[in-house]
Amino acid sequence: MSTKELLVLTGMSGAGRSTVAHALEDLGWYVVDNLPPALVPQLAEQAHDTHASLAVVVDVRGGKFFDELSSALDTLKKSSVPYRLLFLDATDQALVQRFESTRRPHPLQGKDRIVDGIARERAKLEEIRAGADVVIDTSNLNVHQLEKRTSEIFAAGMLPSIRINVLSFGYKYGIPVDADLVLDCRFIPNPHWIPELRPLNGLDAPVSEKVLSSEGVAEFVSSYVSVVRQMIPGYFREGKKYVTIAIGCTGGKHRSVAIAEEIAKQLITVSSDLEISAHATHRDVGRE
Repeated sequence: MSTKELLVLTGMSGAGRSTVAHALEDLGWYVVDNLPPALVPQLAEQAHDTHASLAVVVDVRGGKFFDELSSALDTLKKSSVPYRLLFLDATDQALVQRFESTRRPHPLQGKDRIVDGIARERAKLEEIRAGADVVIDTSNLNVHQLEKRTSEIFAAGMLPSIRINVLSFGYKYGIPVDADLVLDCRFIPNPHWIPELRPLNGLDAPVSEKVLSSEGVAEFVSSYVSVVRQMIPGYFREGKKYVTIAIGCTGGKHRSVAIAEEIAKQLITVSSDLEISAHATHRDVGRE
């Protein structure tokens, strides 16, 4: 396969860039770490006729990061080499815990606190994150889970299709920061209040059947799948190839899990004419 697309990997310090870079290498990608952003367009041109998927890791260690990376991405947009921008993010709390556990300072904290460095970096990267094609929230992912997520997205390179991750979550644990679309299913009767269903989750047939058979739910799911289908052509035109749909209920255990599974199932069913694939993942199952 010729290098028809370039992956630019960046994000918050401590969010897992090294883990993702190693996972990409294991998948057969050629990875260049800590490349000065100004050299990205030049490398992309040189690698254009090679037979490897190319990923470039750039981060705040590169000095004048924001200006250089923004300029490099503008240059890529004008070139013949298409690219995708992957941004890794995490909550401030998760990042602080990671820096404290490694006893390393944040690159931008100077003589101040870790949270001050994180705030400076977040402000610096705000525009870059807004333009990302894929955002992965690593706050609740361990190394192995992040490697798995990377494989799900990039195992086959940059395919000419859209991959949809239908992610269930609990509102009491926070809305996923990497969600492109957020759907609230707290209007559905909660199986938590049924004693025999409380210890189960939405992957169990009794809970799934209870949720999906509730009044109006079948129509609700069908209508939402129809809305997503209408959005797919626009995503194609904009070059977006990975979409995260976050489905939320109170605890992320019953309703959101069942609804996420059903939406993913129906999206797969209609995927043949839309060139999309879909799978469900569950952030907060087992967390209570």
